[in-house]
Amino acid sequence: MKILRFNDNRIGVLQGENRVVDVSEFISHRVEKGGENVIEEIIGDFGSYRSKFAECLERKAGLPLTEVKLVPPIPRPSKCLAAFSNYLDRPDRKLDQMHLDFFYKCSELTGPEGTVELPDIPNVMVYQAEAELAFVMRKTPRNVPEAQAFDFVFGYVPFFDISARGLTRRTQFVPKGAATFALCGPWIVTKDEIPDPHDLTVRSWINGKSAQDFNTKAMAHKIPGQIAWLAKLVELQAGDVIATGTHHEGLRAINDGDLLEIEIEKIGKARFSVKGHGPRKDIDFIPGKTPVPQFPGNITPV
Repeated sequence: MKILRFNDNRIGVLQGENRVVDVSEFISHRVEKGGENVIEEIIGDFGSYRSKFAECLERKAGLPLTEVKLVPPIPRPSKCLAAFSNYLDRPDRKLDQMHLDFFYKCSELTGPEGTVELPDIPNVMVYQAEAELAFVMRKTPRNVPEAQAFDFVFGYVPFFDISARGLTRRTQFVPKGAATFALCGPWIVTKDEIPDPHDLTVRSWINGKSAQDFNTKAMAHKIPGQIAWLAKLVELQAGDVIATGTHHEGLRAINDGDLLEIEIEKIGKARFSVKGHGPRKDIDFIPGKTPVPQFPGNITPV
């Protein structure tokens, strides 16, 4: 099932490939008041909502997708985290040498047709949009073993992690968590529709020109391992979004006026626009290959 949010806090389910059925009636006590955490309530109690949504799909004729405005499927998760360098995308990256690690993204997610705002930071060499598969938590895991970790996944969503290249380790965490730097959508696909999240094609485009094109088979630390690791350190909750990392091949600069698109096999496609607030930054930066200016404390960005 593909679950989305549209217009003014309405909850919808995709019908076929291009129609949206409004299922807000089943949670109207929250939706009509514009309440927060509506989607988290659905996720946390999806066992009871699912049959109601399915019945609604059968009896209602959906609205054309072109006639609704999609908004972030999860507007403000309690946490949005992203994995560092989690792909075996270079000869020097060996699994036994890669350490699992995460950083926080802005929890105010930017939805389909939303805009990335690029600040004017002089030391930034280039901004890039990293296409990633993200998963959405169903409930809170605590010291869960990897073998049981998938039980805590609700579904999957395409995700762009915007990165600023060329900063020091001490400063790159701030722009990675900047407002509008966490792009999410078009909808959440429930876990049952994706038999193997580690065999999906992820593609991105900039102004219609192909950028990234990779398969999640190259993911170093798989989703169960990520959940087990995070559950030891972080109180994950229903609706939290975890981006699984990117394959760096094909990354290019993004600038003012660009149109970004992401598509993940079996999940969906979304697009976003870019607004720059400084001079263009056009370096074709490749992590691990492009030299980084030697400001004090610089390391190769990831």
